[in-house]
Amino acid sequence: MHKVVARLADGRVVKGFTIDFFPDKPLFHINVDAAPKAAKPEELRTADLKALYFVKDFAGNPEHDERREFDQSQRPIGRKIRVVFKDGEEMVGTTQGYQLGRPGFFLVPADPASNTDRCYVVSGQAKSIAFI
Repeated sequence: MHKVVARLADGRVVKGFTIDFFPDKPLFHINVDAAPKAAKPEELRTADLKALYFVKDFAGNPEHDERREFDQSQRPIGRKIRVVFKDGEEMVGTTQGYQLGRPGFFLVPADPASNTDRCYVVSGQAKSIAFI
């Protein structure tokens, strides 16, 4: 099970656990964290996402200022990339899967203290995507 926060293009946020997210599949399910144990998982369409964040915990640290620079003492795995979403959110990290024309890709944040372990970015929800 993966602990995830789904941010949808319409602004909704769904927090919970998933075992069936695959970028090439149109649907996946989230067992919503705050739902009763007997509740059915929420079905989400991959096309409706802005991004799917694989997180360490649901609360995060609102005081944490996300670092958008790489540790110069460590060589990053993958290509450095900056994403600016249509809603203004900016992420900097690395990717091994971004390719123009593909519906999305995974990004690992540059900040090792980030609450996000990795993020699936829906390319169509980005205002700009650039290798850095």
